[in-house]
Amino acid sequence: MAQSLLSKIYTKFYSLCLYPFQFKHFGKKSKIIAPLRIDGKKNIYIGDHVYIQEKTWLACESLTGEKNPLLKIGNHTTIGNFNHIYATKSISIEDYVLTADKVYISDNLHSYDDINEPIIKQPIKQISSVVIGEGSWIGENACILGVMIGKHCVIGANSVVTHDIPEYSVAVGAPAKVIKRYNFQSQKWEVI
Repeated sequence: MAQSLLSKIYTKFYSLCLYPFQFKHFGKKSKIIAPLRIDGKKNIYIGDHVYIQEKTWLACESLTGEKNPLLKIGNHTTIGNFNHIYATKSISIEDYVLTADKVYISDNLHSYDDINEPIIKQPIKQISSVVIGEGSWIGENACILGVMIGKHCVIGANSVVTHDIPEYSVAVGAPAKVIKRYNFQSQKWEVI
């Protein structure tokens, strides 16, 4: 009980007093639940009414030479527990996106091109920017790697997304494949 109260006080203190001055932008009524890790706060834009749950790692650092990297989280978005979101160039999570727990989102990879060097010693490799469209839902344990996901999409649990996903789609698997699309004529989700 006491720990819960202390956690609430800590969260409120950071959200109201410290975070607004550390980030590129920290929106109204946004909340980050501690503890977690945040790297490159000055490159992170958090919209209004954003809720970031416990033990999430947010990072936006210029590890690939990009001069102005940006991690943007849109209004009314909820990020689940234990998410790992790492931008070295550009990740944009649009408004009203929901991520489940343990989601990984990245616009970069560890390079492994030189077989004579351990991977840990090789540079970070920039891949494509990430966009997660408005109103989308990302399932538990999903990995999003350098892709664009259209608006109002569902990405199934444990999916690995390595190719762009069109708007109004349901994608599952590793690698993720579109299995349903919304048909505006029939006004139903249809299996492909």
